Amino acid sequence: MKALILNSGLGHRMGDLTREHPKCMTEISPRETILSRQLRLLAEAGIRQVVITTGYYDQVLMDYCKSLNTGLDIAFVRNPRYAETNYIYSIWCARDLLRGEEILLMHGDLVFEPSVLEEAAASEDSCMKVSSTLPLPEKDFKAVVRDGRVLRVGVDCFDDALEAQALYHLKAEDWDRWLSKIGELCEAGETSCYAEEALNRLEGACRIRALDVGDRLCAEIDTPEDLENVSKRLAALENRTVYLCFSADLLHSGHIALLRRARRLGRLIVGVLSDEAVAGYKRYPLVPFPERAALMRSLALVDQVVEQRTLSYRENLEKYRPDYVVHGDDWVTGVQAPIRQEVQEVLAGWGGHLVEFPYARDEGLAEMEKRARLEAGTPDMRRGRLRKLLTLKGTVTAMEAHSGLTGLIVENAKVPEGGGYRQFDAMWISSLCDSTSRGKPDIELVDMTSRFRTVDEICEVTTKPIIFDGDTGGLTEHFVYTVRSLERMGVSMVIIEDKTGLKKNSLFGTEVRQTQDSIEHFAEKIAAGKRAQRTKDFMICARIESLILERGMDDALARAFAFTAAGADAIMIHSRKKDPAEIFAFVEAFRARDAATPLVVVPTSFNAVTEEEFRARGVNIIIYANQLTRSAFPAMEQTAETILRNHRALEADAACMPFREIIRLIPEE
Repeated sequence: MKALILNSGLGHRMGDLTREHPKCMTEISPRETILSRQLRLLAEAGIRQVVITTGYYDQVLMDYCKSLNTGLDIAFVRNPRYAETNYIYSIWCARDLLRGEEILLMHGDLVFEPSVLEEAAASEDSCMKVSSTLPLPEKDFKAVVRDGRVLRVGVDCFDDALEAQALYHLKAEDWDRWLSKIGELCEAGETSCYAEEALNRLEGACRIRALDVGDRLCAEIDTPEDLENVSKRLAALENRTVYLCFSADLLHSGHIALLRRARRLGRLIVGVLSDEAVAGYKRYPLVPFPERAALMRSLALVDQVVEQRTLSYRENLEKYRPDYVVHGDDWVTGVQAPIRQEVQEVLAGWGGHLVEFPYARDEGLAEMEKRARLEAGTPDMRRGRLRKLLTLKGTVTAMEAHSGLTGLIVENAKVPEGGGYRQFDAMWISSLCDSTSRGKPDIELVDMTSRFRTVDEICEVTTKPIIFDGDTGGLTEHFVYTVRSLERMGVSMVIIEDKTGLKKNSLFGTEVRQTQDSIEHFAEKIAAGKRAQRTKDFMICARIESLILERGMDDALARAFAFTAAGADAIMIHSRKKDPAEIFAFVEAFRARDAATPLVVVPTSFNAVTEEEFRARGVNIIIYANQLTRSAFPAMEQTAETILRNHRALEADAACMPFREIIRLIPEE
């Protein structure tokens, strides 16, 4: 793409300001002239070849451009008849450098802000700058626009017209048509008209889109009054603020391009999403908030970095009241559309604007995400994530998984909510479901080696924290090795229950004989497990069976405080009643003395209680302990019976997921 800047005019209306140099060399700020700004912005937009037409003080202009050291490849074309012709003839003089080229065409007295030039340059079709918000000028260019297309340009166009400026992006085929018509007029001696006269005579053959830039700066300087107004607007741009939200812990070229575009609109404030907000929107961030914020502060493009605590922009927008919010256009539809709508509504309160740029995915991003996923699944990264999530969110949820495939279901399950996604935070590897999937009773018959194999299968294909059902923990001497093995594998927490002897599932309550361990012995088992740990990340949770065994609230609380004193990192209180009253009573009594130790519940029986109510009462981990197993078996049983009943598989297909969709869950590596 080449830029064509028309600088052949005399600039008489500028008075003494153009007595010794062309109008384009007029200073618009203490640091820049009209032309130096144009050339700088062209270079920043990636334009390398520029054609400048000259006439009045041509040698002064050429020497000035050379002194700027822009690095641009600039060709100068002099219009020998500049005093008696319009710029239509200047264009014709430069025709040999312009044919067959994609062109950015602008007048040399035009001052625009960077985003206007970038938007024009990035247009996928030919376009001309217009404004639907500015009033129609009496004597300057207007464009007749219908269905988003420019049909005619001139000073005498008023019907169906918008304010317009001579800033064009012209695709080669449209430009060649216009240039040919310019040639016809010049050869016929029509050299005192605007070049747009040739465009108008093409009667729409050039398909030029109306690029509406609203009230963004794009104005020509014809008089000292124009110069004063434009200079004031440029000064105001220095104080204009732009807000851009970032979650990325993987910074790629698309992000840098977006930051550059945002910075050209004004002073750039970057809101870095908190770890909690990122975790609720996508995967847990690999890089914690302080490091992500520090990375943004290190970028010269960024003027200020602030924390954005939620996916909603409202709090920060109302605090900083930016003139612009910048975002990629990927949120126009989809899960973030409600966030976008809220941003527009908030900005409307003070006349702010939302600017959306085409979303650009870096070619290497998929590989970066792949590497990030692999890193997130390593034992050291996975093990500590449960503690971090508890710190960030206060309350986390875990869903049972008993195989690599069910692990992938938990890993990938998500539903849109509040502009992000709601998903499970962790996985629960249940002794009951592990045994059931093997067709074995839940009596600790499946040995730890087999249980560890399940952990390995799930760890191999997932990244989320794992909570392991350790049953009673077995002998204290054996438990210390279980702790070390689980810790080494990357498991975040083991939960052991205060019972002894042959394990019986808690769902049976007092219907079967179950023996509760003594407080002293179980506390020593916990202490031994804590001493065996190699890292601070691993957690041991004591599961209290007092309410299941109808030993009463006082016994449950006495055990809870004794076990935390022995080093338990969390307490799980269990009940098989549908009424959650005794669970709530325990939580309230425990929290009266201990506000910090995480509390765990498994709401299999009292399943009407919402996560929000648990959180409000002080519960920290909610485990959905067996729902995937319980929902899978009826479906499989029904499918088997349907095939038997119909002597074929056709009727069963409606209940079956296509296998290609199942395969999509399975990562390639």
